[in-house]
Amino acid sequence: MFVLPITKTINVQNKPNIPGLTFRRFEGESDYPKMIGIITACKDVDREERSETVDDLRNQYAHLQNCDPYTDMLFAEINDEPVAYARVGWFEEKDPVIRVYYHFFFLIPEWRGRGIEEAIARWAEKRLKKIAEAHPKNIKRVFSVECSEHQQDKIALLAGLGYKPERYFVSMSRPLTDIPKATMPEGIEVRPVTPEQHDLLWQASNEAFRDHWGYAEPSDEEYTEWRNSRWFQPQLWQVAWDGNEVVGQVQNFIDTLENQEYKRQRGYTEGISVRRPWRGRGIAKALIVRSMHMHKALGMTEVALGVDTNNPNGALKLYESLGYKAYKTLIVYRKPMPGQEK
Repeated sequence: MFVLPITKTINVQNKPNIPGLTFRRFEGESDYPKMIGIITACKDVDREERSETVDDLRNQYAHLQNCDPYTDMLFAEINDEPVAYARVGWFEEKDPVIRVYYHFFFLIPEWRGRGIEEAIARWAEKRLKKIAEAHPKNIKRVFSVECSEHQQDKIALLAGLGYKPERYFVSMSRPLTDIPKATMPEGIEVRPVTPEQHDLLWQASNEAFRDHWGYAEPSDEEYTEWRNSRWFQPQLWQVAWDGNEVVGQVQNFIDTLENQEYKRQRGYTEGISVRRPWRGRGIAKALIVRSMHMHKALGMTEVALGVDTNNPNGALKLYESLGYKAYKTLIVYRKPMPGQEK
């Protein structure tokens, strides 16, 4: 259980000289609407299409791992009005083992370029270094920040702080016209998902993603958060079986709120995975094509997904061959934690 610290305000080093600017801690669920307001104010300038709700945040924050929001969050206010918030945390990647200390922030556009961003970033690094003091010293440790290609102000900030691009991910979409043909290999069949299969499908997906860059073993809390999210729509999944063995899957979903906000009919073909023994047989392609037909039958006019541009299994080329085209790039920036520069 998280405990609210007695002191509300936070003294931030390198605080810019802006009248009325103060920094404070997270104050619980009463902050969720304020966080949504900040995110919403950033969307157009950052060209981020997202539709989050208080319930989404409530579910996410109920299952945080390696993060105490009462000590690991920072709010910036101007005359008691929230204009930014930040959060830090950490996770451990496998093969090779790397302890990743991440941070992110949202800052309302009208207050950008006045020193608040750098003050927040430096607070985040300081807090993460404090957290890392209690961790093993023999594990490689890095700071990590994600940033869209459209956030040029943040890109410049990260470059000034010594971060370098580590990995690129692209968001892709295609219209549901001229859907290609693909057939499932003989002996492989697709069956509707039943509730008792949810755990098995979660485990099969994790197994399939273990050889991907940045893989961290998911926790039980993450599983619970996923099960409770509005994007958990197993009735839309396409799952291939070889007898009683899960072969591969596409964890489709439709974000109705996002479609309403952006006046479109998009379905997501996400969570695409094929277990190693069955790769190279066209199973992923067949599952994606089936997903396209399903989304079209449900009234969708386009589909979308995200992919690591250096995916080791050639996923980007597969999606391009199926007509998906990139429309946005997400960049992962990293730098060694002090003392681990070599």
